[in-house]
Amino acid sequence: MAKIVDRKANRELRHSRITKKVQGTSERPRLAVFRSNKHIYAQVIDDAAGKTLVSASTLSKDIKGKIQKTGTLDAAKTVGSLVAEKAKAAKVQKVVFDRGGYAYHGQVKALAEAARAAGLEF
Repeated sequence: MAKIVDRKANRELRHSRITKKVQGTSERPRLAVFRSNKHIYAQVIDDAAGKTLVSASTLSKDIKGKIQKTGTLDAAKTVGSLVAEKAKAAKVQKVVFDRGGYAYHGQVKALAEAARAAGLEF
């Protein structure tokens, strides 16, 4: 029998393994990344309180005029810098990075590096 590969299920398994180890607290919330074929999303989450503190995506009103294509490295960099600016405005300096089961490569890496450059520590 051939093994059926379900990419989404495999990513969700990886994500659950990561999330067990990476928990956001009120002092150090979790920066979670979700990537679809067209867009990229980032949230700063306090897992202890169960609340999203800050979010940004390529669908945000702040970003829509700045980028032409949403599934690119430039779009990911823009989202990373925007989420870092919003987090700093919400008095969040340090976060733990949750790559969401994706490889630390491409858009995920670009978002993380842009967030670091904008002043978030992780």
